[in-house]
Amino acid sequence: MLKRVPAGRRWRLLVLVAVVVVVVGGIAGFLRAGPGPSHAAAQPLALEVTAPETVPSYHAPITLRGKATGAKSVAVGGQSITPGPDGSFEVTLPQLPVGAAVVATDADGRTTTQPVTTRAEVPRIRAVHVTAYAWAYQPMRDDVLTMAREGRIDTVQLDIKDEDGVVGYDSQVPLARQSGAAAGIYDAGSALKTLHDMGIRVVGRIVAFRDRTMAEWAWHAGHPDWVIQNPSGQPYSSGYGSIAFTNFASPEMRRYNIDLAAEGARLGFDDIMYDYIRRPDGPLSNMVFPGLTVPPSVSIADFLHESRDPVRAAGAFQSAAVFGIAATRPDEIAQDIPLMAPNLDYVAPMLYPSHWNAGEYEVVNPNAQPYDIIFRCLQDFQRQVQGTGAKVVPWLQDFSLGVTYGDAQVRAQIAAAAAQGIPSFFLWNAAVSYHSGALDPA
Repeated sequence: MLKRVPAGRRWRLLVLVAVVVVVVGGIAGFLRAGPGPSHAAAQPLALEVTAPETVPSYHAPITLRGKATGAKSVAVGGQSITPGPDGSFEVTLPQLPVGAAVVATDADGRTTTQPVTTRAEVPRIRAVHVTAYAWAYQPMRDDVLTMAREGRIDTVQLDIKDEDGVVGYDSQVPLARQSGAAAGIYDAGSALKTLHDMGIRVVGRIVAFRDRTMAEWAWHAGHPDWVIQNPSGQPYSSGYGSIAFTNFASPEMRRYNIDLAAEGARLGFDDIMYDYIRRPDGPLSNMVFPGLTVPPSVSIADFLHESRDPVRAAGAFQSAAVFGIAATRPDEIAQDIPLMAPNLDYVAPMLYPSHWNAGEYEVVNPNAQPYDIIFRCLQDFQRQVQGTGAKVVPWLQDFSLGVTYGDAQVRAQIAAAAAQGIPSFFLWNAAVSYHSGALDPA
């Protein structure tokens, strides 16, 4: 028997029935066909990136191309762009971004990432060492510039901080100014422009932890932990002086050298080379390194790791000058090449024939056999850096010590490096006087 329903209740009943029909219909459809494809499922987020394998420097611009299917935006190196309708994109960055990745983001905020694997390729280096004072003295500077004009060298190694801890230009690093290290001997901007206008690359050398200027200032300014000490708590004395080495385990001393390196890279030095990136030679029992919690060789490698990204991000390659004995006796001066090399673009072993003992590498008289000793010790360094991504660029001898060196002896060392597949080298002469006849014009 049907009852009459009042009009107000009939309206509410109709609404309820409609809702039930919609819900039941939806459930039936779900059970019949399963969940329908969403826009995101129809357009899955995918990313393909094409990048050059190498660029000539960390200063060089880099162009990335690719396709970001389903993406609303693509970001890399601080830039964000909107891909085309088909997902294609192209972006040019002013320099190679260090540790960067391409990130594609869809409308729902989901992301997919691909790292930028492009690496900066160290070019050929045919270089001579130049001190700050030599650059500031026109006759010596002109000799170097003549070698450059004649194509005998393509790189100049110009000191940023020398063996006394003197910073050659008017550095703005606070500790360099506070300690009196910033000497303003030469104008860095002018020097870099002069050389770069000639197509000459410039390597800035930083003598890291042999630093009499900073060690003396720190000791007297109440920072004894910035200085290597002896077991009685006094500054460690060595053949380099009564107080010559800063403490590589000190965060402040590490930061000081990294700040100088990054400043140099920003000024335009193409490479930063650390020298005296080690502990003093001598018995470890005579040395105390305040704050050191790991073996010295590990601490040195860690320092290079800390420095690597700031230097590269500022646009420069990072390298380190190391002892020739480091390939076979890493603990003697805390230079473990396999630990150091992954943090370097190249290792620069100092292989001066006059510094080897008779019979090493089965060479009877290394000083009188420059080709033989260079050829054989470079084999060790090539093995040590294998798989690390670092190259080997040796320091060669252009000075006389026990045996007179001239064009022939310098040329023999260069030939030995070339025979090992190494076309690059640095020539060392503390007096900045070189046998240009040993260098073939380009």
